[in-house]
Amino acid sequence: MAPALILSSDSHVFEPPDLWSTRIDAAFRDRAPRIQRIDGADDIVVEADQVLSGIGLITNPGARFEAPETITGRGRLEDVPPGGYDPDQHLADMRLDGVAGEVLYPSQGLFYFRVKDTPLMSAIFRAYNDWLADFCRTDPSRLKGIAMVNVDDVEDGIKELERAARMGLAGAMITEYPLEHRRYDQPEYEPFWAAAETLGMPLSLHTATRREGKIRGAGVKTLRDASSRSTKAFYPALSLCDMIFSGVFERHEHLTLAIVEFELSWVPNVLAAMDYTYRERREEAIYRFKGDVRPSDFFHKNVVLSFQEDAIGIRLRDVIGVDNMMWGSDYPHSESTFPQSRKILAEILSGVPEDEQAKIVGANTARVYGFDVARLTTHA
Repeated sequence: MAPALILSSDSHVFEPPDLWSTRIDAAFRDRAPRIQRIDGADDIVVEADQVLSGIGLITNPGARFEAPETITGRGRLEDVPPGGYDPDQHLADMRLDGVAGEVLYPSQGLFYFRVKDTPLMSAIFRAYNDWLADFCRTDPSRLKGIAMVNVDDVEDGIKELERAARMGLAGAMITEYPLEHRRYDQPEYEPFWAAAETLGMPLSLHTATRREGKIRGAGVKTLRDASSRSTKAFYPALSLCDMIFSGVFERHEHLTLAIVEFELSWVPNVLAAMDYTYRERREEAIYRFKGDVRPSDFFHKNVVLSFQEDAIGIRLRDVIGVDNMMWGSDYPHSESTFPQSRKILAEILSGVPEDEQAKIVGANTARVYGFDVARLTTHA
């Protein structure tokens, strides 16, 4: 059996349809996101007519176990489980799944990193953060919200990061991959890294949050969608390397970066390649660390990975680092482990020592996001 205390480092809410129209700044109300039924399915639409994505993949928990052939990007609001937007039902679903606490990310919000207009994107994020803070206040010991923060304007991003911390949110999600000329090796982000470190706010790179590019699930179908999904760890790997090679974690030793919903098994190769490059390609690794340290040392000290059910990654845990691994259910999305999380954990962790299991399924998440393990264990 999986350990008793299970915390999900990657679960989701589903933003109610009227969130943006009721909470967004008045100046942006006529451009705010909305759900619109098109050809029998509901789509996320922003501005006058920019269709970002369908909602099917973020509304269909359990389908993978019962009828995987029904999984599609096309979905309707009535298919959304109430736990996505009702905090009391969300907590009930957690009890059903045997999960004591969850770190919460958006559903529709993942796609809004593609919005081209910077002020509009920031307004969307502020409205969401307000709503999420209210959602988590239902039971702040079990629900830890992750703010959405736009770093197009670094100073504005710092203000929203500070506001999110004041509202009790537990961390912040930034784009997994910025615009090419503004990648995370650039010095303009230094004040933002410093603010996150000072506030104790872990930063997240979550899948589906690239700043530009084709919206997954929208537009003309192409086989390249399958290729993109199968290689999606490429972009957070670039961001990770940019931050390490530019010395971000040397200058901000208490900054934590969470790479979320990209699984685990891609990491050992990247760690080996970073160390090799730093050691033998000095004309490329031009920033040199103080002392006898390697890029992989910063990974092990400052980076955590949220995974779902990467059995190969579990086998590679001695290289990845048990302290760097956090399980997440991805509730209530179509690929989530809900409502069979305990069963799946028992299977993929079979043979793993109990102390390592405890870290992977709960203790690491508690450490990063400030869950009170004693209180949750006593309550359980």
